Amino acid sequence: MTTLRIAEAPEGAITINVNGRRIVGPLQGFGQMWQKTYRIRLVGANVDPLTVVRAWKEHFAEFWPPRNRFYGPLTGIAPGETAVLNITVSGMPLSTGVLVLYADDESFTLMTPQGHVFAGWITFSSFVDPSDGVTVAQAQVLMRANDPIYELGLRFGGGHRQEDRFWEHTLRSLAAYFGVKEPVVMERVCVDKHVQWREARNIWMNSAVRTMLYVLAAPVRWLTRRRAPAR
Repeated sequence: MTTLRIAEAPEGAITINVNGRRIVGPLQGFGQMWQKTYRIRLVGANVDPLTVVRAWKEHFAEFWPPRNRFYGPLTGIAPGETAVLNITVSGMPLSTGVLVLYADDESFTLMTPQGHVFAGWITFSSFVDPSDGVTVAQAQVLMRANDPIYELGLRFGGGHRQEDRFWEHTLRSLAAYFGVKEPVVMERVCVDKHVQWREARNIWMNSAVRTMLYVLAAPVRWLTRRRAPAR
């Protein structure tokens, strides 16, 4: 099973839930399985899909909403590389990462690790609408909540809507890069309405809980460093 590895922690990033974490797909998640598709039409922009994907890779972190950081690999978005994520979920910080599962000139896919909000992958791509020749940018997510806490948050805590806003912001920012202002169209399909109780144990790896404990323990770490004898 592939695990996340970062050779050197990016400056300013919290990386406690990255190294050694296994990547997990929807079959290893706990909650209902969803497929979500977000699209934006780049009306009026004279760009082809290859140009869109290239710009998306090069400026991926810049298109994210405020208070969410994507620390991409120095080599860029390439297969097998690990990126660190410091994001905000329901107002709380969360440190995690993603693996670049696949990348070529037409699309790229990120896969999530243990402890992430969901188990699954996200594919970013672009294509030409055959009906009118307009270039379209698309993000498609196939996911299950990783554990019972995340499932409750998605169902009853506004988690699905927060995720929708995240990718809607990203696509609008990508479109704005090409001088386009269009609405994002979203499709959401529940592929499997059942939860997988055998995966409830995933709660032990919950990155939101571990990140919060890490943040709360910051004063203790500071005092420990202050009192450590000089070498």
